Amino acid sequence: MNMNKHRVSALMAVIALFAGPAARASGSDNPLLLMVSFDEFEWRDTADGDALAWRGEAWLGKDRDKALLKTRGEMTDDATEEFELQALYARAISAWWDLQVGWRGDFQPVEQRNWAAIGVEGLAPGFIETELTAFIGESGRTSARIRGSYEMLLTNRLVLEPELEFNWFGKDDPVNGIGSGVSNLEAGLRLQYIFRRELVPYVGLSWEKAFGDTRRLIEAEGGDASDLQLVAGLRFWF
Repeated sequence: MNMNKHRVSALMAVIALFAGPAARASGSDNPLLLMVSFDEFEWRDTADGDALAWRGEAWLGKDRDKALLKTRGEMTDDATEEFELQALYARAISAWWDLQVGWRGDFQPVEQRNWAAIGVEGLAPGFIETELTAFIGESGRTSARIRGSYEMLLTNRLVLEPELEFNWFGKDDPVNGIGSGVSNLEAGLRLQYIFRRELVPYVGLSWEKAFGDTRRLIEAEGGDASDLQLVAGLRFWF
C-alpha cells in the first residue's frame, strides 16, 4: 500500500511539473485584452470649411482571435460627410497577417448601405501596413478597398508617415454620390512627434481626388472633385 502511495505521489509530481508551466502560459502569456486606438483624430481645412475627421478601432480578444470594431468618418458644420462602422471577427493566419470577416455599415447623409466584409490586414514586405478588403452589399453592390501606410523614422521622436487609399465600386449609387469603377483616391502625409507612445500629435496634408462617374456626380452637384487639405490632430491609444 505504501509503495502504491509513493507511485501515485510520483505520478502527480510529474503531471504537476509539465502541466504547471502550461497552465501558467494559458493564464498569463495569452490574456484577454481590450484596446482602443485612433490613428487619425484631426481637424481638416476642406473645400467646404473646417471638418473633424477620424479613423480608429477597438478590439477585445487574445493573440489569435479578436472581436474588432472599426470606425471612420468626417463631419463639417453643415453635415456628416462620411460615417462608417465595421463589426468584424479577426483571426491571425500568420505572424504578420489577420483575416477579418464581418459587417460594414455606411451611414451616409442620404441612405444607409450595409455590406458583408472579408479581407486581410497586416505587414506587407517593406513593413508597409496594408489593408485589402472586399465588400458585398444589397442589390448586387460590390466594393473593394486597398490601403497602405509606412512609418519613416526621422529621429527618435519624429516620424513621417505617407499613406494611400483607393476605393472601387461595382455599380453606380447616385443617391449617395458614388459611381462605378475606381471611385476615389486619398493620399496623406503626416509628420508625427512622439510625445509619448500613447499620445502622438501631428500635422500634415491630405489630398482627395474623385474619378470617373463619381467625379461627374460630384461636379454635377457643384462640388470639387479634388481637394488638398491641411490637417492637424492626435494619434492615441489606451
